[in-house]
Amino acid sequence: MSQLTSPSREDRGSAEVDLSSSSVAGTSDVETSINEGPTQAQNGSRDEKKAKKKKKRSRTKADGVPKVNGYSASPKRRDSLSKAARDPRDEAPHKKKRKPKPESTETETRSPSPVIDFDGLSRPSRGTRERLDESPEQAAERLKKLQGAVRTILECVGEDPDREGVLATPRRYADAMLYFTKGYQQNVRDIVNNAIFHENHNELVIVKDIEIFSLCEHHLVPFFGKMHIGYIPNNNVIGISKLPRIAEMFSRRLQVQERLTREVANAIMEVLKPQGVAVVMESSHLCMVMRGIQKTTTSTITSCVLGCFDRKEKTRNEFLSLIGLNRS
Repeated sequence: MSQLTSPSREDRGSAEVDLSSSSVAGTSDVETSINEGPTQAQNGSRDEKKAKKKKKRSRTKADGVPKVNGYSASPKRRDSLSKAARDPRDEAPHKKKRKPKPESTETETRSPSPVIDFDGLSRPSRGTRERLDESPEQAAERLKKLQGAVRTILECVGEDPDREGVLATPRRYADAMLYFTKGYQQNVRDIVNNAIFHENHNELVIVKDIEIFSLCEHHLVPFFGKMHIGYIPNNNVIGISKLPRIAEMFSRRLQVQERLTREVANAIMEVLKPQGVAVVMESSHLCMVMRGIQKTTTSTITSCVLGCFDRKEKTRNEFLSLIGLNRS
């Protein structure tokens, strides 16, 4: 029979030493693995953050424009992609810089007004110039030519031009037509005749109820009514009678009421240089009363306001109330 032998003291001591050493070694490995784990994770997250920052910097350098949340933070805005389609003809033309005009001499001075020429004529045409500068012989020739035209009209409407009642009608009508249109032989400078005076007056001046008679250029029949003119001086005033004379000059031409109102206002603004001008005209047109719609009670009101009357509603309302048209 075999006998079991117990280990000796030396063997047991060496075994205990091995176990103790192995246990010490095991605990140290666990501790190091536990301590090293968090530091590696932190280092990895730091590296990722650095990489992201580098990417953002590289994008900024490549684009040349800083970006916020992936979008450029440039002050320049892109054109809207949702802009409504429009006809290019509706787009406003680009304004071009105007070159400064050279200063003109007195002999070449022209009015900035679109209806007043340098010699005070309104809408001057070749016929206007000829009539203004005609000699007595040319005036007689003009009268004879107009009489022949009237005789032709009488024949065309079915009348006998040699009948006693209308025998002198061509001459009478020619004289009357030349008188109705005598404004073509007048100019603003001669009418004003330097009647502009320096006065320290800057309040509203009104001349109202100026009777106006003119010829409609569409049918050559009269329209008539009243005109009201107001202006605020700029230290200069004009002779009161000159305002009706200016209105008379422009009305004694073939006209439409809208243009007549505007021409009177522009002429006063031109010669007087006030703070503002307002002109209102109320008239009845025989071309609408005797023919066409034939409404005898209708009247037409037109206005033209310049300067402070255009800019300031209070000043404009004061003028309208004083002439009796502001019923609000």
